[in-house]
Amino acid sequence: MPDADRPQELPARLLTDPEMLDACRVRDFARVFRLLRTRAGIYPSMIARRCDLTPSRVGEVISGRRQLQHMDVIERISDGMRIPGHMLGLARRPWETPQALIAVERQAPRLPDAEQQSPVSLPGPDVDSILALATRTKCSAATLQGFRSSIEDYWRRDDQHGGEALRPAIVGQLRHVVGLLKESRPPSIQISLYGVAAELARLTGWTYFDARQYNQARAYFTEALQLARKIDDRQFLANVLACMSLQATYQDQPKDSLTYVTAAQDQARSAPGITPRVLSMLSMREAFAHATLRNRDDTHRAIGEAHRHFERIRPSDPDPTWVRYFDEPKLIVDTGIAHGQMGEASTAEPLIANALRREDRTNQRGRAFHSFWLARTQLDQGKLDQACRTATQALEPASAVTSERVSGHLREFYGQLTPHRQEPVLLAFEARLRDFLPSISGTLRP
Repeated sequence: MPDADRPQELPARLLTDPEMLDACRVRDFARVFRLLRTRAGIYPSMIARRCDLTPSRVGEVISGRRQLQHMDVIERISDGMRIPGHMLGLARRPWETPQALIAVERQAPRLPDAEQQSPVSLPGPDVDSILALATRTKCSAATLQGFRSSIEDYWRRDDQHGGEALRPAIVGQLRHVVGLLKESRPPSIQISLYGVAAELARLTGWTYFDARQYNQARAYFTEALQLARKIDDRQFLANVLACMSLQATYQDQPKDSLTYVTAAQDQARSAPGITPRVLSMLSMREAFAHATLRNRDDTHRAIGEAHRHFERIRPSDPDPTWVRYFDEPKLIVDTGIAHGQMGEASTAEPLIANALRREDRTNQRGRAFHSFWLARTQLDQGKLDQACRTATQALEPASAVTSERVSGHLREFYGQLTPHRQEPVLLAFEARLRDFLPSISGTLRP
């Protein structure tokens, strides 16, 4: 991006202008773009370049022939024009400093007619270039640790509440880090930044996958692969491919699922310092793929390999942070799910029940997800009363998290109850479902 088109701070007088504040508050981008032109000298072509929009689209907005409502576009405008997030109803943007860009409303001054206003004189490109050098974003070991800590926090909150509400902040941070990669830095810092960007891209893909928005998920997973490839991080490449394998099982593409996880295992085996925990997780994903294909012997073989790898784990292993979630309860519950996918309900039920007793109770999505799986294995064995009780217990954590995957499992379980519609235990379950998840219950039954 040419220096003249790099995002620059807007004049404070524009950010605190009542008309600008009101236009941003109601997201009237026709007014916002006109104010940028008349009071900051930023013309439509510059707006288009900085916000990754076409000039014709910007022109249609200014003329009132098009409105901008998609959240991704609003975020690009905030980031490209350096409009603080709170002015547009967004979360705080990663580039905002603590106080410098907080807009404070003030009484509107008496302004001349629009025809008499002249564009504000701004520094020329040469001065902009000099200032850009002086204000280049610093990136130290502490900055990188801050990025990693925020990623860990995103994952924790994703488990508790789902990723939909987090996604704007994650995408904003991803774009910020990708922007940092364009600057020249020491190799060690640059490599770490690529790793951070790859994990943010994978996390974004995961939030779309959990929402069952598969095309968007695949796009971000692919971006994560490209970023990891830049630094030849084969373990992380394997991790992303494993995510894509899991998504393929949800899309009823079992052959693609097996292809992805096989490629993941190839990457992992060629990676220096591969740990048993990573290999165990990948073997379990292979078991899922085979179970979806109804390959019984291969499913059991992959389950056995997952457990053998897990037994080799030592506390001193240098596990990547992204695989630490794969603990013993996770291994057990995934083993139960793989057996459940194969129709081996009597084997699956005690495994899933055992894991649920040991599972972290703050992981609301996991508790709901695994409880519905347990209920399905009980129903497959004809234990209607027990299945409905288990599903009822799953409603509370399910109501605490926004996850279309969890909602999908609830719908699948409810569909299996069709032959028992008049049973009292099912009527009781439906009553609790209406209490906890009225928005879903209204879509289940005509």
